[in-house]
Amino acid sequence: MFEEHTAFAQAVRGGLLKLPRVTETVQWGGLHVFWVLEKAVGGKIFAILNVEPTDDVVVSFAAGPVRAPQLLEVDGVRPAPHLARAHWVSLTDWQVMTRAELTAELQAAHAYVSGRLPPRVQRLHDLSLNEYREVLRERRAEAKQPWQRKQVT
Repeated sequence: MFEEHTAFAQAVRGGLLKLPRVTETVQWGGLHVFWVLEKAVGGKIFAILNVEPTDDVVVSFAAGPVRAPQLLEVDGVRPAPHLARAHWVSLTDWQVMTRAELTAELQAAHAYVSGRLPPRVQRLHDLSLNEYREVLRERRAEAKQPWQRKQVT
């Protein structure tokens, strides 16, 4: 069971990382958090993957106000802990959906969250990879400045 869970989770993880401008972080006790763009530039979370089979939730994702009620009618789908008001759902088991269905739902989550980003952040999708990396470097440097003291001479 453990190997099956890990293999399926790694396959889902690989699919998520192929989506445009996706960043992965590991937070909250080992959960893999997937962002549309990076947090430093105003990106938002669209999926959370539990790679370790230790919880009763294997994946959570943004479903949107139209799709979430439809998904909640499926056995094994429930409101996501702490994110239900934002129209997120969680799967309790990998068997709830086929891999193709889950892939489609995660792609839709990516599109939903990407479409809800502010226009100034959405424009970052149009940048080349080098331009995007430069913007990231600048934003990260700006974020560090409040803690850096400038010496007055």
